[in-house]
Amino acid sequence: MSDQEFTRALGYANAAFDLLKRSGIPPYPQFYELLYTYATGVNPSLNTRLNSIFRGGEKPSSELAETLFNEFLKSDMTERMSSVSERMHARIEAVHDAIDTAMSTASSYSGSLQSATGDLEGDLSDEDMKALAARLLSETRRMQKTNLELEKRLEASRDDISLLQRDLDDVRRESMLDPLTKIANRKSFDEGLADALVEARDTNTPVSLIMADIDHFKTFNDTYGHQTGDQVLRLVAMTLKSNIKGKDLAARYGGEEFVAVLPYTDLHGAVIVAENVRKAIQAKELLKRSTNEKLGRITASFGVASFNPNDNAVSLIERADRCLYAAKHAGRNRVVSESELVDIVEAPKDASAA
Repeated sequence: MSDQEFTRALGYANAAFDLLKRSGIPPYPQFYELLYTYATGVNPSLNTRLNSIFRGGEKPSSELAETLFNEFLKSDMTERMSSVSERMHARIEAVHDAIDTAMSTASSYSGSLQSATGDLEGDLSDEDMKALAARLLSETRRMQKTNLELEKRLEASRDDISLLQRDLDDVRRESMLDPLTKIANRKSFDEGLADALVEARDTNTPVSLIMADIDHFKTFNDTYGHQTGDQVLRLVAMTLKSNIKGKDLAARYGGEEFVAVLPYTDLHGAVIVAENVRKAIQAKELLKRSTNEKLGRITASFGVASFNPNDNAVSLIERADRCLYAAKHAGRNRVVSESELVDIVEAPKDASAA
């Protein structure tokens, strides 16, 4: 974690604890998560609701916090996973029951065959032979019926398991997407970057990282409202995603920050990609959907770093983050790569860098 990221996270944490203390809400993990999320601003719907509550003079309570947590943060993934698990368990139990029945029937049939073998070795009358044949025929039919039932149950289980697999795939995909922008979320980014670094080491190929931050987003959000802010976040996300290709991964890093992992791309190539994204964002003029009011243009700043043999995920992110802050302090709306860091003198860090 870079110094800048640590400072941001600490600020969010302090704000969350301050809100907990002032509201008299116990600092249970779910309530801390609720107010930490509010402090980051990554869930605009939650912020709109809480801001309305604060403006209305209502003092938050544990009950209200629980309600908000369940509404905005408690994912239905757990319930869906539980449902899939229960269905899988029921299907496995059904298969086990069918197999047990088939094994029991097979064992009985085997016993009947052994008994018949012993009888055949003796001197049987015609009537005894007919009775033995009838008994074996009955046992054979029972065995056929059991096998047919087992086949049907296995066929049904195969179809159901296919549906369960699709449900699990859907849940996993949703768990890896940012709900607002519909691009990869932080968890997906962490996994994607880790995989890209492993591949880069194994194949001795380059991989680069782009970090982007929307300039003056907080001011824009405060001026035009969270719904318009959401529109901006989606716009930047889609612009980033549309300017990468192949195995590249675009993700929302948090708040108004975005990242892109570019396997098989060196620093020079990554800078070109970042410049293309920067220009594409700057070229788009925003309109407020409800009124068609022109809101002007937005810009973003970019930091670019490339993997080296001594890197891990943390060190690569820290270098890209330093480049991003260098771009902010150098005037925003620009791309700074790690090769340029030595030529840029960073100004003191303050809130205006957002």
